[in-house]
Amino acid sequence: MGDRRLILLVDELPARQAELVGMLEQDGFAIRLVSAGAEAQRLLPEAHLVLLVLGPPGSPSRALLQHLMARDDEGSGPSVIALVSAEERAAMLAALRLGAEVVRTPVDPEELMARMVRCIQERARLDALITRVNSLERLSITDGLTQVHNHRYFQDRLREEFRRAQRYDDPLSLILIDLDHFKSFNDTHGHQVGDIVLRDVAASLQRGVRETDLLARYGGEEFAILLPRTPLAGALTVAERVWRELGTLRTGPERTLRVTASVGVASFPHHAVGSADQLVRSADESLYRAKHEGRNRVCVHTVLSPTERPVSR
Repeated sequence: MGDRRLILLVDELPARQAELVGMLEQDGFAIRLVSAGAEAQRLLPEAHLVLLVLGPPGSPSRALLQHLMARDDEGSGPSVIALVSAEERAAMLAALRLGAEVVRTPVDPEELMARMVRCIQERARLDALITRVNSLERLSITDGLTQVHNHRYFQDRLREEFRRAQRYDDPLSLILIDLDHFKSFNDTHGHQVGDIVLRDVAASLQRGVRETDLLARYGGEEFAILLPRTPLAGALTVAERVWRELGTLRTGPERTLRVTASVGVASFPHHAVGSADQLVRSADESLYRAKHEGRNRVCVHTVLSPTERPVSR
């Protein structure tokens, strides 16, 4: 083994394992001898492999084995080899049923070494696969140009959050942001410059939202911010903050261009909002109102009757 990977040797009576530790250290492993308790739990994130001397039913080692294999089902945690007495057939079967590798004791050094190397290699392959899957998942929910969430992911989260808001009677708000005159901007400066502007706008919006908010590219030059557990007043605060920051943004290849945006805000609960689609429609009506009134402003959906109109700022 070129690099000294950390191996935890977990035993309820660590003193009896000195010989095994010496054997493994000679083969290039970094061995840490611990008891089946808090220390083992603390060191798990650093370990590449756990050698667990399995005790009788009800012992701490049995509980630790169950914990380790539960972590492994989630794709996290080190590989596990249970060291079981050759006379303890029931213990061996219990470990196998949980999904652990089993080596009988007294230990055959060559067998143990072969199983350790195989477990470490399999864990490395699994970790690489998990990393690739996570990367593909991120790509599937991310807008390629702006690197914020894409429209499909926004729609999924919108419906999920709306169901949660209805179930627990929580507020839920939505902000729609549309860059003003972006088509003429593209016609004047070109689409490559337009792409720079969209990336800069997305970065500015990301800085202005809270950690719990969801920012997505809604389409073209339009962005959406979903605000779970946020009433209309809180959403308005966020909307005005991101709108002001966009007003100070300098963008383009030479950072000399400026943009403005029209912003629409809507919230649930509201008598006109009974579904996720109606929340979007309400925010879109506010956005349309902001554009109709001259753009570069925030308009809030507070309609209570057919004769009343959204409030704009």
